[in-house]
Amino acid sequence: MPEHKYTHRLIRLNRYIANAGVCTRREADQLIKEGKIRVNGEVVTQLGTKVSRTDTVQWDNKKLQARRRFYVLLNKPKGFIATVKNIDDPRHVMQLVKTACKERIYPVGQLDREDTGLLLFTNDGELTKKLMASTYKKEQVFQVQLNEPLQEKDLEKIKKGIRINGELIEVPNIRWVKQVDKSVVGIEILSHKNRVVKRIFQSLGYKVARVDRVLYLGLTKKNLKRGHWRMLTEKEVRNIKFF
Repeated sequence: MPEHKYTHRLIRLNRYIANAGVCTRREADQLIKEGKIRVNGEVVTQLGTKVSRTDTVQWDNKKLQARRRFYVLLNKPKGFIATVKNIDDPRHVMQLVKTACKERIYPVGQLDREDTGLLLFTNDGELTKKLMASTYKKEQVFQVQLNEPLQEKDLEKIKKGIRINGELIEVPNIRWVKQVDKSVVGIEILSHKNRVVKRIFQSLGYKVARVDRVLYLGLTKKNLKRGHWRMLTEKEVRNIKFF
């Protein structure tokens, strides 16, 4: 394709396609190689091609529009649904972040209605796919309230890893939050599974009264009140993308 005098910053074509919400960058590379992408009416097959946001990019004759990406962190309160369904429900977490941006954003992963703590929202499909991949192990720390003190023998069992539905759940760290009340436990896990924290304790005969996610992908609840949200900083976005 001929060279253009761009007046805007150039970005890689695969990134432009991914920003439009079509697919991941890797999948965009495949579309380019297969000759399915046109730039200003011309088929482009060369990987690494750069375009301006003023260029016309098409996939299967459909014009793509690169979107601005948003990353929102919510300190979820108790009693709110946190799934990608029923988003118009007045008790859905989407109602808590509806003023964050005009773009449609979605929660990454789930927390049960009665769970509290950190929940990430974004319109970055590539990042969401990465974080939700079954092979991806993301750092999460929860504070858990049990119906009775956690026995030391059970704490040691959990440290060694608990097998849930045939999968060994890694537990890098677990401890009592306060020695005077051993029913409150801090636990770090490396798993994408929903409700895995509850299942760990339930497998040992405990009932879980409360689950609060206090750390997620290096993000904390510092200065973020329950029910409030904030935008991630550029540094935080870079960190979670390469976490």
